[in-house]
Amino acid sequence: MNQRIYHGNITTKDISQALNAEFNRGNLRAQEFRNDKKIIIQIATQEWLRSGGHTALSVVIIPVEDGVSIQLGNQNWVSLVASLGQTAISTLLNPWNLLGRLDDLAQDYESLNLSDQIWEVIERTVQTLGASHELSERLRRVMCSYCQTANSVGESSCVACGAPLGMVQPQTCPKCGYAVRQGEIKCPNCGNILVAKGSAGS
Repeated sequence: MNQRIYHGNITTKDISQALNAEFNRGNLRAQEFRNDKKIIIQIATQEWLRSGGHTALSVVIIPVEDGVSIQLGNQNWVSLVASLGQTAISTLLNPWNLLGRLDDLAQDYESLNLSDQIWEVIERTVQTLGASHELSERLRRVMCSYCQTANSVGESSCVACGAPLGMVQPQTCPKCGYAVRQGEIKCPNCGNILVAKGSAGS
């Protein structure tokens, strides 16, 4: 599952409304299921489509402290791959057959990009609401491991006991928003390579 975490003034409802508004129309449909605080949205191609293969993808939205965690499930490719295979075979048999399958090809191409389209809608919504992968101000506190005093982020030593705070400074992966420990080289959530001082590598 592909997971990203967003911190700030954002709720599961904000994301579900944006996804429903974008994908519950045209060739796609969005169905929403609620389970306790979690929202699951299944985005799929319409049953009645006359062109292209069918595909589906689930989006799981879970509230976290001062934000949301969003997970994209694995896309169902079987019908989509079969449709692309049929286009390839019919084109090999007779190149003129491609003209008759242009609608199928266009629909399949759009479906192949479904996960990218979903992330684009989510990123746009997050940006509009002022949230990001950075920790919220409320969570940006450093706890001294010696005396348990809360300190402001960036403090080099504890205001109460003077102990060094360098290794407990909070940071998040700039690519997915997952909270990572100081000194980690690779994000345990998305695999992004982290460089010194918590900025992402390319």
